[in-house]
Amino acid sequence: MPNIILHQNGQVYEQEVVSGSNLVVLAGIKKFPHLKYGCGMGKCTKCTVKVLAGGERLPEPNWKETKMLGEKLEQGCRLACQLYITDHLEIRQE
Repeated sequence: MPNIILHQNGQVYEQEVVSGSNLVVLAGIKKFPHLKYGCGMGKCTKCTVKVLAGGERLPEPNWKETKMLGEKLEQGCRLACQLYITDHLEIRQE
């Protein structure tokens, strides 16, 4: 099972998730409770995270991420609602 490390407001949360999980869906059902999110559809950007490690194993950004994040993609930012986790990942969300 993939291990997720979330850095948020000076705290570090670490948790295993089922492969293929979406972190925003898990947050919505209180199984990954620390993640901030909004619409869950790639429209509000409240779930933006900066990928610290494991980004090379993520799929390329989709059109929603490209439209909503623009140049932030080059800084390692992604929309958690658009990611399905299949491997270990370390992220930051402020």
